[in-house]
Amino acid sequence: MRIPSKKSLGQHFLFDTKIRDSIIKAAQLKSHDLVLEVGPGKGFLTKELIKNCGEVIAVEIDDRLVEVLQQLYSTSTNLKIVSGDVRYMDLNDLISEDTKYKVVANLPYYAASRIIRQFLEIEHKPSSLTVMVQLEVANQMIASPGQMGMLSVAIQLYGNPKIVKKVSPSSFKPKPKVSSAVVNIQIYQKFEVEILSEKHFFEVVRGGFSAPRKQLRNSLSKGLNITPQNAEKYLEKCEIDPSRRPQTLSLKEWSKLHVNLMS
Repeated sequence: MRIPSKKSLGQHFLFDTKIRDSIIKAAQLKSHDLVLEVGPGKGFLTKELIKNCGEVIAVEIDDRLVEVLQQLYSTSTNLKIVSGDVRYMDLNDLISEDTKYKVVANLPYYAASRIIRQFLEIEHKPSSLTVMVQLEVANQMIASPGQMGMLSVAIQLYGNPKIVKKVSPSSFKPKPKVSSAVVNIQIYQKFEVEILSEKHFFEVVRGGFSAPRKQLRNSLSKGLNITPQNAEKYLEKCEIDPSRRPQTLSLKEWSKLHVNLMS
């Protein structure tokens, strides 16, 4: 049965077996693993997941595809298909709090960053995420100081992201207009930098990036609603040049600034 893609859901169906194999390999799946697959589509990746791990929970937003998946895998004993939008679900309804799991997904471009951050910021985090995203987003995720943005800081606080493979548009039907990449994020057991409050840390980072082209003394002043003089004082206390731009700060420097602003 032919199911046309929905532009509104950003559907681009992967059909390249070599790329699928790269995803499976990068996820380092074990026979006892529980995998949460977001957006299984027509089940191209799902087929290999159920062969390589203990249990798969596949969450699909498109009711048409839920029906297709149910027909295709009606005899699969280790696959649970859930209809809905993962962005608005309580993960504990899908996976019990004490259960370890991995996320493996070919994510829609429009929702990829939000979905990734959702899994990183919840209390019941996966041990790893292996996801297909837009190449531009993948490059932001792994960026070093000098080119970092909010997404870089947010991802790298929680885990170690690596681009596993770049993927051309020809690996999908229909072809997207941009290139993609498979990214693996190994989640840290504990933060690599000092964090007193995640909420406050991100308030500081958002404040710093509120005017990314401006010097830090001015962007922090605007973003945190403090005077430029106070912003400069905090920066100098952290041994950070107030004339630097926010994208040049390392995760360790954001941590230092957050800790000093809380004290």
